[in-house]
Amino acid sequence: MFSPPAKKSALSARKNAFDRRDEVSTPVAENRRPLLDSPAILNRPATGTPAPWASRLSVLARIPPAKKSDGGDEADSVEPVYVGEFPQEVRDVQIMSLQNRVPADTSISGGMDKTTSLAWIICGTRLFIWNYSLPAASRKCIILDLTSVTSENGEIGKTFSQNNNWLVCVVNWDSSKKTGSKVVQPSSSAGIVMCNKKTRTLVFWPDIHNANRVPPLTCVACSESAATYLRQNGQSMLRKQQQNDKFGNNFGKSCSINSLIASAIPSATNSCIALACSSDGEICRFLCTPTGIVSNQIEHGMSSAFSPGVDNSQLVASKGYPRSLIWHSFSHSSAESTRQFLLLTNHDIQCFALKLSPESNVSKLWSHEIIGNDVELPIQKDLASQKKIWPLDLDIDVDGKVITVLVAILCKDRVSSSSYTEYSLLTMHYKSGVDIAKPIGEKILERRVPPQVIIPKARVEDEEFLFSMRLKVGGKPSGSAIILSGDGTATVSHYWRSSIKLYQFDLPHDAGKVLDASVFPSSDDSGDGAWVVLTEKAGVWAIPERAVIVGGVEPPERSLSRKGSSNDRSLQEERKNFSVAGNIAPRRASSEAWDAGDRQRAGLTGVARRSPQDEESEALLSQLFHDFLLSGQVDGVLDKLKNSRAFKREGETNVFTRISKSIVDTLAKHWTTTRGPEIALSLVSTQLVEKQQKHQKFLQFLALSKCHEELCSRQRESMQTIMEHGEKLAGMIQMRELQNTISHANASGLGSSYGSDVQTSGALWDLIQLVGERSRRNTVLLMDRENAEVFYSKVSDLEEVFHCLERHLEYVVNGEMPASVQFRRSCELSSACVMLFQAAFQYKSEHRLWYPPPEGLTPWYSKTVVWSGLWSVASFKLQLLNETNRLDDSVKFDFYSNLELLSEVLLESYSNAITAKVERKEDHRNLMEEYWRRRDALLDALYQQVKNFVEAKLQDSAKENKELHNDTLMTLSSKLLSIAKRHEAYQTMWSICCDLNDSKLLQNLMNESMGPKGGFSCFVFKQLYERKQLSKLMRLGEEFQDELATFLKHHPNLRWLHEVFLHQFSSASETLHALSLCKDDRSISSMEETEPSGSRCQLNLASRKHFLNLAKISAMAGRDQGYELKVKRIDADLSILLLQEEILRLLSDDEKQSIGEDLLPSIDLIELCLKTQNRELSLRAFDLFSWSSASFRRSNTSLLEECWRNAANRDDWERLYQMSVTEGWSDEMALEKLKETVLFQASSKCYGPDAETFDGSRFEEVLPLRLDSSEHPNSKYASSSVETVLMQHKDYPEAGKLMLTALMHGSVWDASCQDSVPTGMDFEGSSPLK
Repeated sequence: MFSPPAKKSALSARKNAFDRRDEVSTPVAENRRPLLDSPAILNRPATGTPAPWASRLSVLARIPPAKKSDGGDEADSVEPVYVGEFPQEVRDVQIMSLQNRVPADTSISGGMDKTTSLAWIICGTRLFIWNYSLPAASRKCIILDLTSVTSENGEIGKTFSQNNNWLVCVVNWDSSKKTGSKVVQPSSSAGIVMCNKKTRTLVFWPDIHNANRVPPLTCVACSESAATYLRQNGQSMLRKQQQNDKFGNNFGKSCSINSLIASAIPSATNSCIALACSSDGEICRFLCTPTGIVSNQIEHGMSSAFSPGVDNSQLVASKGYPRSLIWHSFSHSSAESTRQFLLLTNHDIQCFALKLSPESNVSKLWSHEIIGNDVELPIQKDLASQKKIWPLDLDIDVDGKVITVLVAILCKDRVSSSSYTEYSLLTMHYKSGVDIAKPIGEKILERRVPPQVIIPKARVEDEEFLFSMRLKVGGKPSGSAIILSGDGTATVSHYWRSSIKLYQFDLPHDAGKVLDASVFPSSDDSGDGAWVVLTEKAGVWAIPERAVIVGGVEPPERSLSRKGSSNDRSLQEERKNFSVAGNIAPRRASSEAWDAGDRQRAGLTGVARRSPQDEESEALLSQLFHDFLLSGQVDGVLDKLKNSRAFKREGETNVFTRISKSIVDTLAKHWTTTRGPEIALSLVSTQLVEKQQKHQKFLQFLALSKCHEELCSRQRESMQTIMEHGEKLAGMIQMRELQNTISHANASGLGSSYGSDVQTSGALWDLIQLVGERSRRNTVLLMDRENAEVFYSKVSDLEEVFHCLERHLEYVVNGEMPASVQFRRSCELSSACVMLFQAAFQYKSEHRLWYPPPEGLTPWYSKTVVWSGLWSVASFKLQLLNETNRLDDSVKFDFYSNLELLSEVLLESYSNAITAKVERKEDHRNLMEEYWRRRDALLDALYQQVKNFVEAKLQDSAKENKELHNDTLMTLSSKLLSIAKRHEAYQTMWSICCDLNDSKLLQNLMNESMGPKGGFSCFVFKQLYERKQLSKLMRLGEEFQDELATFLKHHPNLRWLHEVFLHQFSSASETLHALSLCKDDRSISSMEETEPSGSRCQLNLASRKHFLNLAKISAMAGRDQGYELKVKRIDADLSILLLQEEILRLLSDDEKQSIGEDLLPSIDLIELCLKTQNRELSLRAFDLFSWSSASFRRSNTSLLEECWRNAANRDDWERLYQMSVTEGWSDEMALEKLKETVLFQASSKCYGPDAETFDGSRFEEVLPLRLDSSEHPNSKYASSSVETVLMQHKDYPEAGKLMLTALMHGSVWDASCQDSVPTGMDFEGSSPLK
């Protein structure tokens, strides 16, 4: 359809056209039967014409042959890939059709179902169904005979010469099963719903696997009344259309079924609901059950579905609609009772909800107009250049969020007056906030991007051709769509780098048309895979993602359908292509094509092709290695490779790594897929040994040529990868031997298969199938190979084993299997994993001198995917541990031993990964915590199982024997103890020592397990501390003094004892002092967040005083330099504690309870003193300042000023002043009266001769007593002083001098010298009495 015009030479002569014919011109020689000479084939030369299927070589003739080097894989990856042949039954019918001279215009219909991977073709009176995703040897064809249908209804028989009149739907009855079972195992139960487009007859097979025993059911869609109604209305409409239709199409032809969909009913067995829409506006609903079919017409919400448009304009095509029915794909599961479907009409999209039940009620949810006069609509009609608009088809992405519509618009060029067709894709998605599960309303969609014009000016086609087009979305590249046309072409549209790119896949006429397209199921959860197409005569082909990106072209200005295209050539030109193709075999995977799938799997953010320099370097290295294999000489190899820049790339792009990968991934050319997996697997061991020998030769080549030294010094990662190829190869050989062992055990009756044959049974075989299938789906070049063949060849991707264990373990072993089967199959899987690790470790040990320095390199067995897969198996086995009581003792112990080995390799994988992260200085905290959790879960469960074994064994003993108990426990736990030591599982080590009550073993483990933070010793100290066994802890610490010191750093309530024991009295004093002043129990340890609550100690005031006294004694005992100041500080803190007790006695009960035994800061104590309004506590506030440091006073000057205000308020100064005036106080009398004031006493306490602070500082440094005489008290620059504070007192104007007298007399009062009485003139200013 979209082929750009191309001019080819019309030269039909060809030399030696068939001189180079060979049997390998077809994919599988054994399945081919030579076509007998027959005059039915026109223009056949004397040498014979290739069979119809051989015409695919015409396609291959247009594909440049791949280079015979490892670079050829990239040529492969940008071309279509031959996937698989038709079943032989289909080929036989095609041959008979040619021999019987079936008319050339007889068409074949076929299709592909994405959900079940089933393909179908109708040839003659038979329907052929097979799974196109399976290899040829595993592919089985189901044949449904349609003769019984034709005999019952003669009208159907008249249309069988046109097999494309049938619409076919596959109904999957297995959709309720777990998705993991779909990875490899094809659908085991499915039904078929067929509907004839012309006669509207529906045919239903409830079970295609039993179709020979159960005849199909048939039903006609419409009732007689409905048919009469249609004839009456159709006749009048027919005349109108014949008058107005410039295309000359007969409307009677358009009254056919356009679309058919079907869905299983969850609550019924082998029952489904089918919907069919016809071009006359009807939607028929069929309830299909094994007992019969019920048909009726859907009326709800359909009255305006097919109107010409909102304004009755004939610009929008109205006849032939509705066009498409599709199921909505958002999160649908078979358990849901309601399913949505979308309907495409001539101007809008409508959504309905269908109840999947026998009632099958239908309700309309929403409709969204896409064509109209509104400028906000995606497509605006009535533009000057438009003549007609056709919405042709729609599809929805796998997430159910993006809807794509294919639209054709007939336009007229106003300059040249010529007509052309514009094809575009309209993409819409749900508006933000819309609930997709229950969308109700109008215009709930919005345009995602402007309409993407695919072909701006295409050939004007008739309406029948336009309506034959189909649209599918979902394949790779992400966001691409494929358009199928009725003439047999397929075009992939992809939005790439801000422009539309088109990639066309079509075949020459002698190979038939493209019947249908689908998408390979993805091997992971990232969405769909590559596009795959079903051809009429050339089998199944895939379109790789790279082919679409690299081969895509800009939309041509003019496009052609197949008619008149470059592909519509004469038979002579096709013969020329066949001659050019020569002996090219259909595209099969080879050792040069492996990397195509690798790059597809990595994702294509751009087309990153290797440079010609890289290809030359790789070709040179390959040739040099080949010469070495023949001659053993390596002269000049290093210089040649350096000159070719072979050492410039790192990692997997390195040429040495690629050559190593090609060696271990070589696919044997002599393997075949047509004789069953048993024959192919018999060659596996030999092939793997040959690979190992060749890889060893490659290592010798690197060593002799000095390339090994160069790689180890400059490209460590590349050399590491090369060595890992050897590890994986050794592991693959061991896995093959394990599979043989399991097969022999099953054959001899030691094991029993579960649902499969002996030779291909067991969990390991199912895992091999999973991994092989994943590789096949990631690399379309491998689709015609057996899963086991791919698995044993794709050695470098051994990590895929663990990926499948993580994602698809439920397919291999699950809870639905019998318990004994679960145990056996899980042990098979874990044995395979352990064997892979052991083989890798052994290979590394034997070749340790070949490895580069390991710093910062993560081994393949320590990658995330590996330990995730291991944990999936290990966690499943942990769940089974609780059910081991149902097993025999020997089987139970084997299961335990198996899990023990699996745990060891899992923890080793984690350990190596963490080491690499630490060496690269990457964040490893989360990984470390995950490692700890899983380590403890595994080892704790294993040790519990060991104790169960011991208890069971001792039950047979007549009396309790402690020695027997310990001997048995030690024997069974020895392996577990070594694992615990290796991975620092201290809890397990401690539990074993406690249960054995073996102090000697405990001390040995403490000596052997030395860690950066004290190792196992600190863990033991912690356990003793929590158990309050402090004396045992201290005695044990005498032997491990360094570890004890490390532990006691976080436990000061014990550290001071250790320091006193070591006669470190000064350190003990500091420890005790800090311990006594800790604000709460969290301050006791700097690691409280890792300490359990039981290790904390709660200190009360009495304990704090006790610790302070001990601190004072220790300081005096140590007598270090400056110990006097330490003693003063301790005395001050003791005074503060005593003051807190005094304050608490004056508080109310509620306040006491709220404070409790907490240590209050000095600020809080001062505020409490001020709050109580008590004379004594007002003075004690100044004591708190005295017992604190000078920095504390400086930082709390405002609080100190508040204390002076409070002190002044404690006396009635106005009354004192009046008494001094009325009574005529003398100086001595005034002094006696002022001594009783708080102000006098505070002044004496802070500024008097007896004033003391523990650090020797003075209050004058923070708050002077008097204001400097040079400063004005009201100046904003005046410094603060006690006098300034008092000047703000309300009584200062009258009693100010009296207040200052008390202040100044107090500052010079010496309580020890009563005779030193100051006079009124001892300070500046006159006596207040004068």
